Amino acid sequence: MTSEKLPSLNFPFPAPPAPGEVIEVAPGLLWARLALPFRLDHVNVYLISDGDGYAVFDTGIANADTRQAWRTLLEGPLRGRRLTKVIASHFHPDHIGLAGWLCETCGIPLLTTQTCYLGCANISLSPGALEAPVYAQTYRRHGMSEEATRLVTTQGHGYLRMVTPLPPTFQRLVAGDTLLIGQRRFEVLTGDGHAPEQAMLVCASEKLFLAADQVLAKISPNIGVWAVDPDGDPLGLYLRSLKALMRDIASDVLVLPGHNLPFTGLHQRCAELIAHHQARCDLIADACASGPKSVAEIVPVLFTRALDPHQLSFAFSEAQAHVNYMIGTGRLQWREGQGGTLLAGATK
Repeated sequence: MTSEKLPSLNFPFPAPPAPGEVIEVAPGLLWARLALPFRLDHVNVYLISDGDGYAVFDTGIANADTRQAWRTLLEGPLRGRRLTKVIASHFHPDHIGLAGWLCETCGIPLLTTQTCYLGCANISLSPGALEAPVYAQTYRRHGMSEEATRLVTTQGHGYLRMVTPLPPTFQRLVAGDTLLIGQRRFEVLTGDGHAPEQAMLVCASEKLFLAADQVLAKISPNIGVWAVDPDGDPLGLYLRSLKALMRDIASDVLVLPGHNLPFTGLHQRCAELIAHHQARCDLIADACASGPKSVAEIVPVLFTRALDPHQLSFAFSEAQAHVNYMIGTGRLQWREGQGGTLLAGATK
């Protein structure tokens, strides 16, 4: 992820809500912020007026602090109003981690995409899935050392388990659906790249866009290749999604993102994100011009700071996403190096 100067964006709410408090960003639409135990130290959740209660958009991670944060909200600014449903944008634990707990505690349904539900069940909740040999094999094949592989597979994946068991049933969200929440009608959009079939909601009449992690104001969401889809092209899918958002959504919507501050200037931000990833590809092309490189050798080209195992797993998957994209567009080609390691080299 990278910070950028954004003079073109407007931030109508200059500071986030304090712990245990909410900010009304539109009539009957509340913004709360929950802490995360990572470098990216927060996640935004939204509460949408829904009859005598609120629908919840995303939930925070499954740990004791976040459970207590929800109790504080329910006993404080949400007191006297029930929760009606949980909408999970995607399967990353900071967004779906407490969905099962909230659904069970409040007796309410889970709404999400099929890919989100099945992906969470497979990756986050399947015992031993993250220690499957395919993960270590993928890291080794792309040049990661044995020690780094051991650390990433034993420590770097641990956050993916910070999820409570999902309800046994869910209500499926599909792109193009209309979702009625209270008096508002939202169109369901989905986008790929950061997470497969990530759900977003647009209320065109009120110019509101719940963007989840697809468009963030000050950072680029992680775009990564994972071992179960080693030849996938998440970066290509992400760039396609950004162009679709610029085509299909008005430029002056209020963007309500999963991290950072709400903002206006959607089209400008999408253009900046596209340019950011193209610049990353140029860095890789320059690095590979002097000779073929493994994904492990490309990681420090894109990420110059020291990385802990958690961060390294993201950095490695993002480096591979850029390489896979460049392989697909013909800027690079795979070559086999010593010991079967794959190397990305310039095309001739």
